[in-house]
Amino acid sequence: MSSPSQRQSAVSAALLTSAIETFVRGVAFTRSFTHPYLAKREGPLWVMRDGPRRRGAYRVEEWVGHGVSPTEIDHLARANTRGRYCICALLDLDADDAPMRAEFKALNYRLNNTEPLMVHNLKQIPRFDEPAAIERVTTQEMADRLTKAARKRQILPKHMVDDAPLRQYAALIDNELVGWVRSITTKTAAGASTWCADMYVKPEFRRRGIARSLMVRMLADDRAHGAEQAVLLASHTGAKLYPVVGYAQIGTLYIYTPARK
Repeated sequence: MSSPSQRQSAVSAALLTSAIETFVRGVAFTRSFTHPYLAKREGPLWVMRDGPRRRGAYRVEEWVGHGVSPTEIDHLARANTRGRYCICALLDLDADDAPMRAEFKALNYRLNNTEPLMVHNLKQIPRFDEPAAIERVTTQEMADRLTKAARKRQILPKHMVDDAPLRQYAALIDNELVGWVRSITTKTAAGASTWCADMYVKPEFRRRGIARSLMVRMLADDRAHGAEQAVLLASHTGAKLYPVVGYAQIGTLYIYTPARK
């Protein structure tokens, strides 16, 4: 019979595995607006990369691993990449990262960034006063306004129906678009999960609770549409906001690129 600590460890590992799959499928979805960007298994790793192209350069590949040594990730990535790539290594929340950092450095990789990986179980979603009107984007007029404000397309016409895999939300004050966020539904081995992407509030409107209100509306809809958990990668500043609405950090993503020779 397994001990309580062993059972807890197994639950934590399963949660991280599911969150990683949500991450790769969600990122691949958002990057497929202009050309298919695929997420697939490559041995013990996930790889995100462009689908076959007839013209144009391939975008940077992302090799994602958890519980795999830097040496093995490096070997698999170098042996199977089509060109430029980076490595996304996931580490458990309380794990010592010094050995991993040292091994990647010895392999001639440079650490670009670290990002907290966070999960919301959607069981309890808090309520707050809303400093802005929060709307789901369901019209082409609003989608066009959002594209102009964000300076890139955030939603396609096919995503404006109720059961679309992408739901886009906008915050408005006096009809001015001041913030936005989107949720992507993914199907993982553990069930339905959502990926939160592109949270943004205009600088002059920050510190008013607008981001918090956007997240609460999005999470409530995630749950209503059958998701069992919501996943995101946070900046270190954002990691201070998300626990307020119920997210908990379960790990850290380390992004490495081969050092230039």
